[in-house]
Amino acid sequence: MTSKMTPPQQQNYLAAESHILDRSELITAVETFRSQGKRIVFANGCFDVLHAGHIRYLEAAKALGDILIVAVNSDEQAGRLKGEGRPLLPQDQRAEIVSSLEAVDLVTIFDEPTVTELLLAVKPDIHAKGTDYTEETVPERDVVRSFGGRVAIVGDPKNHSSSEMIKKVRSEP
Repeated sequence: MTSKMTPPQQQNYLAAESHILDRSELITAVETFRSQGKRIVFANGCFDVLHAGHIRYLEAAKALGDILIVAVNSDEQAGRLKGEGRPLLPQDQRAEIVSSLEAVDLVTIFDEPTVTELLLAVKPDIHAKGTDYTEETVPERDVVRSFGGRVAIVGDPKNHSSSEMIKKVRSEP
């Protein structure tokens, strides 16, 4: 069955169905959740090639609170972080995949080099980072503490890597 929706309608449908919000929608949603006494957890990443480490990170982040918000790096920022030829998947597809995970409540795409501005807008109770960080090495640590939030390191040991997976696939005959 082919869709009779125009591309903007399809995008709006996907956003509504998958809980992918722009920044203003996200802030409104967070205000609603806060008024209900919900604990907000925030995680972020490129999520270019989803693997078990990502799932474990996001499930562990969700376990810290009631609502898990995941911020996905835009294509431009993912390319800057990961290098030439990345990301493999466009930001809308990466956001849709992440939003389909059971642990994830809301997703947004951010285009700044760091999540600092988004953290200041959302002010989550907890900023969850993966085990490739320590609480002392999280770049946004001081920003999170400035509004009374805390940083938590979650997930399994960092032995999964999208970059390594891509190298392996590209080197296979």
